[in-house]
Order: sequence, then structure tokens, then C-alpha cells
Amino acid sequence: MKETIDFIRAHYQSEGFIPLHEPFFSGNEKEYLSECIDTTFVSSVGKFVDKFEQDIAKYTGAKFAIATVNGTAALHIALQLAGVKKNHEVITQSLTFIATCNAVSYIGAHPIFIDVDRETMGLSPEKLEHFLSTGTHMENGHCINNATKRIIKVVVPMHTFGIPINLDELKTVCQKYNLQIVEDAAESLGSYQNNVHTGTKGLLGTLSFNGNKTITTGGGGMILTNDEKLAKQAKHLTTTAKIPHRWDFEHDRVGYNYRMPNINAALGCAQLEKLPEILKEKRGLAKKYEVFFKDKAARFVTEPKNTVANYWLNAIVLDDAPNKDMFLTTTNDAGVMTRPIWKLMSSLPMFKDAQKGNLENSIWLEERVINIPSSVKR
Repeated sequence: MKETIDFIRAHYQSEGFIPLHEPFFSGNEKEYLSECIDTTFVSSVGKFVDKFEQDIAKYTGAKFAIATVNGTAALHIALQLAGVKKNHEVITQSLTFIATCNAVSYIGAHPIFIDVDRETMGLSPEKLEHFLSTGTHMENGHCINNATKRIIKVVVPMHTFGIPINLDELKTVCQKYNLQIVEDAAESLGSYQNNVHTGTKGLLGTLSFNGNKTITTGGGGMILTNDEKLAKQAKHLTTTAKIPHRWDFEHDRVGYNYRMPNINAALGCAQLEKLPEILKEKRGLAKKYEVFFKDKAARFVTEPKNTVANYWLNAIVLDDAPNKDMFLTTTNDAGVMTRPIWKLMSSLPMFKDAQKGNLENSIWLEERVINIPSSVKR
């Protein structure tokens, strides 16, 4: 472990504390923020919101992008737009960040946890097919859960740490059972599968721009879709469902105050200008890690075939599960920040009674995966 600590310190050329992932500001951030202050457009109306949406749409290849206050809000709205209602069921992975399941719960829907593939740490098409073929039936065009008799409406895969999953195969499975895909692409800006950006292959996708993401708006998210009608509904819902008028306050349904403020979008516009540089640096670090860990008691997680990963958070998979706590303790005590992968959602008190499949891969990964420093070097 000392060798690992020394390697990381040598890369960052620092004897001080090394964070897991800090934001990288090297462009027009101050200029754009000052413009917001000077013009007084700091809230949810302003040119930077429009520009950021347009720039993200162009970058990802999505036809439409709708900015939100955070990634969880984006996913909450995306699930509603996909038709999820109270007491519906949503299939997702147990190995994910809590926001994925929180968004499902906000609607009053129920998660079903399916296992992941070890290579991608994302939802397994094979395990999904097995669950659907043995545990569901079709009725009036709906996929019905045999055990609960509830409608399964949507599948939410997550691109863990920016590693793209096999979405083409997953999509084929979902089409057989009339299930929509809403991609939780929160961590994967700059990631591609078969030359298509993550978050754009399903009915909708969502991104996050939290302070620890590849680029940040401080706090923020984005809904991606190629459906113009859904895009208009997304903008309406996230703007308190207010009917446009010069002065009247009329709202046609329960809406949400989820629009991204202009001051956050200004930061995002500046960050996006530097994204190619950021991704190049992160890929360079990932390559160094891959070489370093080649003969170590850990496997560095690399992008699968036919994908391009953004390497948001670099990860290793330890050969021996009992060494995880020792690795975490030793590195953090030395001032090099490392973190374990999340606890399985199915083990948390609010989701412990949720239906789940065989989670053998999820459990195996939970016992072994550790994130290591991934910041762009200053």
C-alpha cells in the first residue's frame, strides 16, 4: 500500500492531503460569473441557462437538453415523463448511488433490484432477461410483476463511475417487454458506447454537475431526450408548471421549482469549454493507473470493448475482500483519500423489503471495489 500511496503522491506532486476528486477551474469561470452579477441575472432566467442547454445537447448528440437544479431532480422528472406513477415498479441496480432510488421513491413507485455485470458494474442484460422471462407476464401491453401484480414501467441502468454499460443489449431486452429506459448517466459525461453518448439511447437520460463530477455547475443536472414533446413537458414541469404570461400566475398542474439558476449555468458553460482538456488528462491518469496496478493485488477498472469511458472516478477491484478495510484505513490515514463503492441499496433500511434478484455480482463488487484519487492535476 505504501507503493500505491507513493505513486499517487508522485503523480500529484504533493505531500499534503490528496482529495478523491476536486473541481478543475482554468478557463472563463470568473468572467462568466462576473457577467451574471453585473447583469443581475443570477436566478433561473438568463442567457447562460439557454447556452448551457444548447451546448450540452450539441456535445452529447441529444436533440434536447433541459437544465435542472441537480441530477436527482432531473431523474425525478424523467421518470414521470416516462410514465412512472404511484405504485408502479421500476427496475434498477442495487449497486448504485442513493439518488437513483430516491427519485423512484419520490413518485411513490417501488424499486426492483437486478444484478450488475462485473466488468461494467452496471445493470446486467442477462440477469434482467432472466427476471423478466421467469417473473413477469404481459397484460394489455403492460409488463406485470407475477409476485406483486404491479405494473413494471421503466428500467433505470446506471453508468457506474462513467463506465458505459452494454445498453444495446439491454435495450433489446426491454423492447420485448414494452419497458422504457431512463438512463442514469449522472457520472458519465464524455462516455460513449459504440460512438453514442451515454444518456441518449433511452427514452430519456440524466446528467449530474455536482461539485465532484467531471465538470461542475456547483449543483446541477440535465435531462436529455430526442423527443420534442417530452422536452417541452420537462421544461414546463421544472418551471413550476407555469403557463407563460406577461404578468399572470397560472399553473396547470403540480410542478417543481427545478430550473437551474443562470449563475450555475454560467459556471457550466465555462467548464464545458475545458471538457476535452479535462477528459484527456483523466484518460492519461487512468492509463498510468492501469500500468501501475498490472502486477498488483488489484485490478484497475478499464473501459469495456466498444466503449469510451470518461474515467470520472478511477476504481480498483481488490483480489481479496478482507483487505478492503486495511487499504481504506492505510491510505486515508496517510492523507490520500480513497472510498469504497456504495453499500447496496437493498441493504438500506428503506429498501430492505424491496424485491430483488440474485445479487451475487453486486455483493462481490461491494466487497472489493475502491475509488482512488481522480482529480485533474493542477
